[in-house]
Amino acid sequence: MSQGSSHCPHKVAVIVDEGTNPFEVGVATELFGLPRPELGLPGPLYDVTLCTPMPEVRMNHGFFTLTGVPGLEAVDEADTLVVPGRPDNVVPRGAAVLDAIRRTHARGARVMSLCTGSFALAEAGLLDGRRATTHWRWADTFQELHPKVLLEPDVLFVDEGDILTAAGSAAALDLCLHVVRRDHGAEVTNAVSRRLVFAAHRDGGQKQFVERPVPDVPDESLGPLLAWAQERLGEPLTVADLAARAAVSPATLHRRFRTQLGTTPLAWLTGERVALACRLIERGEERLDVVAARSGLGTAANLRARVRRETGLSPSAYRRRFGPAAGEPLQT
Repeated sequence: MSQGSSHCPHKVAVIVDEGTNPFEVGVATELFGLPRPELGLPGPLYDVTLCTPMPEVRMNHGFFTLTGVPGLEAVDEADTLVVPGRPDNVVPRGAAVLDAIRRTHARGARVMSLCTGSFALAEAGLLDGRRATTHWRWADTFQELHPKVLLEPDVLFVDEGDILTAAGSAAALDLCLHVVRRDHGAEVTNAVSRRLVFAAHRDGGQKQFVERPVPDVPDESLGPLLAWAQERLGEPLTVADLAARAAVSPATLHRRFRTQLGTTPLAWLTGERVALACRLIERGEERLDVVAARSGLGTAANLRARVRRETGLSPSAYRRRFGPAAGEPLQT
């Protein structure tokens, strides 16, 4: 049985500090807080609580004021703490907020920042000697203020296990979907992303700032090609096949993928195949060779390596965690 079927949902606390960006708060509440009856589960995926360091908090630019929510004591019940960003990143956070972040991490809960929320995690001392990211616009300032952090300024998000950081605002969606996938598997994540009308999975290593020049005529959108390839993942598709389908050279296709998706054709194709393999495992397919063949990953050995690299779990462990029921190890 997957984690999504638990009657005691994972508790998420979101710290809303003075000047917090409404977008990141909205992302956290949308991804973790909404009921999802379309999943057919006996309860919600998460139990979300907003909390503030004071009874009344003004959001960024005074768009609105948040009142009537719990104080920072709510973090002491959380399994995951979310720290959204705010624009005044050089202004120190309040001692109460930093203490809440530190004690949450100290007792073993997961801590994640969205956009420039990474400044708060760094100020609390959680990121020293660790990999992290932040909004590209604030990368230089971040490095000046927090030189002990191993900043990766070009990626969408960084997952360090117990600490996760997202880049610029929209990357918050990518990180939150990544967390849903870690907690509940690919099938649930696909359902959540469909409701969002957003890509279910963009690898954290993709570039966070993708230039998008006005396209020339004819339309060079990759949408039709991606849809065509997704229907044929079990076939021996190559980058040359994708280029031929798009009627362009492999070099031109590579440039379009980099421009529009921030990744390469091969990396995208491999990611889609791993996602399909995970869905097959979740649906109960026990034979590794069948999963490898149907997903286009070829061999059981390649499947094992790819699934472990993507999820941190072996196929057998992935099935035990996200499959329809606990059972015997997957068959080779």
